[in-house]
Amino acid sequence: MAALAEEQTEVAVKLEPEGPSTLLPPQAGDGAGEGGGGTTNIGPNGGGGNVAAASSAGGDGGTPKPSVAVSAVAPAGAASVPAAAPEASAPHDRQTLLAVLQFLRQSNLREAEEALRREARLLEEAVAGSAAPGEADSAGAETASALLSRVTASAPGPSAPDPPVSCASGSAAVSGLATGSVAPGKVGSVAVEDQPDVSAVLSAYSQQGDPTMYEEYYSGLKHFIECSLDCHRAELSQLFYPLFVHMYLELVYNQHENEAKSFFEKFHGDQECYYQDDLRVLSSLTKKEHMKGNETMLDFRTSKFVLRISRDSYQLLKRHLQEKQNNQIWNIVQEHLYIDIFDGMPRSKQQIDAMVGSLAGEAKREANKSKVFFGLLKEPEIEVPLDDEDEEGENEEGKPKKKKPKKDSIGSKSKKQDPNAPPQNRIPLPELKDSDKLDKIMNMKETTKRVRLGPDCLPSICFYTFLNAYQGLTAVDVTDDSSLIAGGFADSTVRVWSVTPKKLRSVKQAADLSLIDKESDDVLERIMDEKTASELKILYGHSGPVYGASFSPDRNYLLSSSEDGTVRLWSLQTFTCLVGYKGHNYPVWDTQFSPYGYYFVSGGHDRVARLWATDHYQPLRIFAGHLADVNCTRFHPNSNYVATGSADRTVRLWDVLNGNCVRIFTGHKGPIHSLTFSPNGRFLATGATDGRVLLWDIGHGLMVGELKGHTDTVCSLRFSRDGEILASGSMDNTVRLWDAVKAFEDVETDDFTTATGHINLPENSQELLLGTYMTKSTPVVHLHFTRRNLVLAAGAYSPQ
Repeated sequence: MAALAEEQTEVAVKLEPEGPSTLLPPQAGDGAGEGGGGTTNIGPNGGGGNVAAASSAGGDGGTPKPSVAVSAVAPAGAASVPAAAPEASAPHDRQTLLAVLQFLRQSNLREAEEALRREARLLEEAVAGSAAPGEADSAGAETASALLSRVTASAPGPSAPDPPVSCASGSAAVSGLATGSVAPGKVGSVAVEDQPDVSAVLSAYSQQGDPTMYEEYYSGLKHFIECSLDCHRAELSQLFYPLFVHMYLELVYNQHENEAKSFFEKFHGDQECYYQDDLRVLSSLTKKEHMKGNETMLDFRTSKFVLRISRDSYQLLKRHLQEKQNNQIWNIVQEHLYIDIFDGMPRSKQQIDAMVGSLAGEAKREANKSKVFFGLLKEPEIEVPLDDEDEEGENEEGKPKKKKPKKDSIGSKSKKQDPNAPPQNRIPLPELKDSDKLDKIMNMKETTKRVRLGPDCLPSICFYTFLNAYQGLTAVDVTDDSSLIAGGFADSTVRVWSVTPKKLRSVKQAADLSLIDKESDDVLERIMDEKTASELKILYGHSGPVYGASFSPDRNYLLSSSEDGTVRLWSLQTFTCLVGYKGHNYPVWDTQFSPYGYYFVSGGHDRVARLWATDHYQPLRIFAGHLADVNCTRFHPNSNYVATGSADRTVRLWDVLNGNCVRIFTGHKGPIHSLTFSPNGRFLATGATDGRVLLWDIGHGLMVGELKGHTDTVCSLRFSRDGEILASGSMDNTVRLWDAVKAFEDVETDDFTTATGHINLPENSQELLLGTYMTKSTPVVHLHFTRRNLVLAAGAYSPQ
């Protein structure tokens, strides 16, 4: 069958009338040019400084965003700079520069004067050449005036440009910005990419204000926020962490090491506890040389930290910074933060704490507005033999229909199309083979004997303990029919066990196969070599610990991912490696087959997830956007979407069809290690090192629940087959069962909540907890519900 089509490489985009129209390639991941609250802001003195931006729908990084027109701001007290025609601008620029230099000297601003002189030399060379098309926009933002506004922003003075509140694409006061419009996906002159140019990224930290004033600036803002009204204090307190990080990095970059150390020691204790790991990394950056090549530092530079603030709180902040003329902080807000303004009541501390904690702040509301087809695909029509006594007669389809089994949710979903389901042919899926149809018939038969779970009927739990693994068990998976279990180990092997009386056998050698009668009824039995029968098979091939394992739905194949950077496909007929997929350059932490087979996804240390097809050597899609390792991956039940959990403390949902990011979920306070979708496809559960399980409504893009109880990393999550119960397994050596029906009833998804993100999570974890089951000393690394709703759990015994 044909695989998913390769993505188009070029998309035509019409820019503003001022600039020439261009072709822009789609950008993977979450683009930097998204619109935000859709507001236009006036500068502190009521002057210019307006940033006009077109609001963009959704966090789809695949859609190029319109460029942003930026107006320059003249400093108060200096001669205003009139908009000049491009051809007459050179002499005008020279006069303006001389006037500004004289003004800076009179104001005793030696550092700013020197900076401007250095820039002026570069400018003269630029002026000598011919002007580039689109260099001047309708607001007259000429090269000199853009430069002028930048100097104004970084030097103390009565006026400062307004931050790009509803625009993340550019601003009037960014390093090296000379033209009137900013290309999409750029922050100033720095491209937002996965591997940015280090020197370009760091350059924005040069030529900043008086280092001795940083503590005073920060203390002043802190005092103002702590003295403000309670309703505003919680929202404005979000500024502390990003401002602290950027001010510290500026001091380090400009080699004010003593001031940086003093600043860190004085204020690092004020930051929220969930940022402690980041602060530990930050404290090791004490010299300029340390900053180059440091991933955490580059993350802060290349991604704008997103703050969601009510309009009232934002106006309060703006007024304070205007009155205090605190341009140093205003400049950081402008260059490094993205303020997503909403109308309405400010959020409470509890509401904010539920959503913050990721490396880049909260998700923009625009990122979760795209339509998501979360419904299930229509099941193919398969005639089911209805004679319950005949257990072996699954392939005898000529049985008379004596009695109809009770209709269950599985049977009913095949009759009518789910209104929220994607079109059946939205992505190409493999056709069902005869063996798949037989397996579905067996599945339906098992379904009729399934135990209906609930608070009064909890499942039994069967625990598979790996003994003598010496903490070397790094991955586990169980087949859908619960007949095989696979373990990935630190010694680079993959081991497969049969957990039924039926032993594992390999196919006979080619010479022996030629002697078999291929027309016989039991040909599938005859091709198996009884001499090879055993309960355990060991698969050799990886050259590093195996961190991920996944069986194909038809049980013919097994995927494994390893520290060696490869994903391997193994045949469970011959127990040999068929393919090694090489695309990741670093360890691959997880891999998973699509529920329909054929496609699979992998995620690793290189911060991206990749979509593959078993018959393609190269990935079909690359999902880029996370700021740290992709720890876990999971397909949506309809196979049209992939969820990824990352060490950047966010969960993203990606569209398989076009590679766009359609949901970004923030709220976890630690790296995410487990994901699972509800059987109906509507909800997602995520677990992390913070011990919390968060529940998400995919359609509305909202957090709808929080389950507290675990005291260590949640490594595994699974819904029961009917979606009634959620099981969670943790490094705290427990399995916990939660009432999923109660957790998802009365989900608040009104228009106001969806628009503003004012979520109110009930504190009902204890009511939802149905049972806690402890192991002696075995962390729970995998959970699985059998077709009859028995729970299988697995882990390696860890002697104390």
